[in-house]
Amino acid sequence: MQRRWVVYLACVFAAFGATASVDAVPRQGGTTGPAPESPRGLINQYCVGCHNDRIKSGGLALNTIDVEDVRQQPEVWEKVVRKVRARYMPPVGRPRPSEREYDAFVGYLETSLDKAAAAKPDPGRSDTLHRLNRTEYHNAIRDLLVLDVDVSSLLPKDDSSYGFDNVSVGGISPTLLERYMSAAQKISRLAVGASVKSPSAQVFVIPADLTQEEHVEGLPLGTRGGAMVQHNFAGDGEYQIQLRLTRDRNENIEGLSEPHQIELSVDGEQVHVFTVIPQRRGEGPNPDQIVSFQDKADAELKARIPVKAGPHRIGAGFVKKTAALLESERKPYQAHFNMDRHPRPQPGLYSISIAGPFDGAQADNTPSRKRIFGCMPAKIADEEVCAKTIITTLTRRAYRRTPTEAELQSALGFYKEGRAGGDFAASVELALRAVLVNPAFLFRVEKDPANVAANSPYRIGDIDLASRLSFFLWSSIPDDELLNVAIRGKLHETAVLDQQVKRMLADPRADALTNNFAEQWLYLRNLAAASPDPRLFPDFDDNLRQAFRRETELLFASILKEDRSVLTLLTADYTFLNERLAKHYGIPNVYGSRFRRVALTGDNVRGGLLGQGSILTVTSYGNRTSPVLRGKWILENILGAAPPPPPPNVPPLKETSDGGKVLSMRERMSEHRSNPACAGCHQLMDPIGFSTENFDATGRWRTRESDANIDASGNLPDGTKFEGMAGLRKAVLNRPELFVSTLTEKLLTYASGRGLEYYDAPAVRSIVRESRAQNYRFSSIILGIVHSTPFQMRRSNDHQ
Repeated sequence: MQRRWVVYLACVFAAFGATASVDAVPRQGGTTGPAPESPRGLINQYCVGCHNDRIKSGGLALNTIDVEDVRQQPEVWEKVVRKVRARYMPPVGRPRPSEREYDAFVGYLETSLDKAAAAKPDPGRSDTLHRLNRTEYHNAIRDLLVLDVDVSSLLPKDDSSYGFDNVSVGGISPTLLERYMSAAQKISRLAVGASVKSPSAQVFVIPADLTQEEHVEGLPLGTRGGAMVQHNFAGDGEYQIQLRLTRDRNENIEGLSEPHQIELSVDGEQVHVFTVIPQRRGEGPNPDQIVSFQDKADAELKARIPVKAGPHRIGAGFVKKTAALLESERKPYQAHFNMDRHPRPQPGLYSISIAGPFDGAQADNTPSRKRIFGCMPAKIADEEVCAKTIITTLTRRAYRRTPTEAELQSALGFYKEGRAGGDFAASVELALRAVLVNPAFLFRVEKDPANVAANSPYRIGDIDLASRLSFFLWSSIPDDELLNVAIRGKLHETAVLDQQVKRMLADPRADALTNNFAEQWLYLRNLAAASPDPRLFPDFDDNLRQAFRRETELLFASILKEDRSVLTLLTADYTFLNERLAKHYGIPNVYGSRFRRVALTGDNVRGGLLGQGSILTVTSYGNRTSPVLRGKWILENILGAAPPPPPPNVPPLKETSDGGKVLSMRERMSEHRSNPACAGCHQLMDPIGFSTENFDATGRWRTRESDANIDASGNLPDGTKFEGMAGLRKAVLNRPELFVSTLTEKLLTYASGRGLEYYDAPAVRSIVRESRAQNYRFSSIILGIVHSTPFQMRRSNDHQ
């Protein structure tokens, strides 16, 4: 009976791709048997023992389906080829094919599936209406109006699906529509810059755990701390800028023990220098009496200055004192941001508020107005012609196509309504507001052609292709050049399309692949919520959090812009550091706040994504590391083999043994895996996660835990054993196509705006196969996606 349960559990684990131990089961003929003469022979020998119509592990019976004709069950065979290609099946401990047999079987399945897909392509179907998400809306406004607006306060956060927030972004609720209308009103006013009837205010709050002892990039040299903020000034006029310093729980200003100077700048030019002092001489009968006013020392840190309408950089930083460079035993940590565990030795900036304009005038020379007003009528008789020219250009760019006459007349109607009671600029503003809430702007619409049969594949038109391309590479609308090529019907031509892709990748707007795609794929957005326990990790602050993020962004961007092999994401012998991050990593001779490229010598564990603090921190808990989270992250994002979701009511890890001994992480996880309900998935994740245990929850290197040496040995689900991060990296690179396929799948999901299905697998294989000849250069994968069936084609609706 016991042996029967062991065999059963082994089959269950096999269904999840786990590596259940089956040492109690007698081996049948060693690790491999005689080479089968056919795919059916290999399946019968190694697979049907678990995957048959009686046991049906994972709901899969391979003894009843035809492997000679994969067209009958392509979805099943795609699942099989994914597991077998990665050597996850059969599970470690069971009889397994030789490498020659593996390669032959995978080659047969992939060739057969690819041939069937080529004969009958299925490009899938994304939503007909795809609403611009918050990032796309921000970028579209930026490129349409040359206006960089923080839309996070205007629009709600988007939900994610399949790992990205641009997937399945569907309709719009009445509440959301109201938010879009409010956003359009604010944005159109800022863009046109009509006379501001009343001043407004905005407050920029500095992160509470930001240490302000060193120079902040963007501020003048010779300053320390403070902040630089970008603000769009609504009109020409005077604005009041006020600074507020950080306070403790008693409302006393932190770190203010001597006078300090604060330099206020606009676009890098000094406009005012404040002096803040901790005390003053009293008034009355005893004028020499010293009166403390720690709660009011920053009351006068405000200045009225004239500012032209448009975007400007407002900076505030403390003039650096020599004492700020000193280190002593009283300041053992880099982090200084509150009165409790990280007292500030000097004051810090809490917020910058900007109010105005007071007596504002209409703006007439902002980048937005130059973009909008291609003409300016000299007399009233010319206004309507000019307005139509302006609105035609706006709608063409905003709607990503040539507008219809009805659309033009609709927007012109708003202009005429506004002109009846206002000036020319204010009337254009009203028309612009109407354009920004039009569904043609808010939605990417792909309609099926009238002559296409139901549920049939077809190639999308050049206009839709231009939008797909621009939102893939730029997360924004097409520019005039791309749109012109599409309107002329030339974009589908291979040479033209390739030229446009290369041009767009060289454009700064391609940074969206870093700050939108990579940040979601690599979980960098989760860093904002990462708050390691300050008692256990006293040196963690927002400076380190932002440095983690910047390092990963710069590495990804360098590989993209230099068109390196995507494998460099795992093997890079360089990284990007500033002094704060270098000290955290223990890398010497890096000074200052500026990030710079640093060569990594020898077998440095920091090479590539797997050794970076950003990844290691977002895959940890606040008080400890998590082999589970780290193992799951690597399976999902590096190897493309996501484990099943956890069952409900998972018990917490035991911190100590029954005898009171503090357990190491490996011992805690071993105890956890003794629960049969947990063992299946953890057999898959934990061995990978253990290889990262030399990094603590903030990515700092360590060799001991709980007074014991760390055991960083691990293994992949295919049974490959390794030691530590270097071993993990080498094991993953033994089969580089797994990582390249995973990255390709992530990019294709992001590019197509939908989750991938089994019928997309042939396209992924084709992209990976063709990029191999170019050493998996980033551009070869991008171009492969752009030329792929899922990107250039679409399946029509079931009902016309």
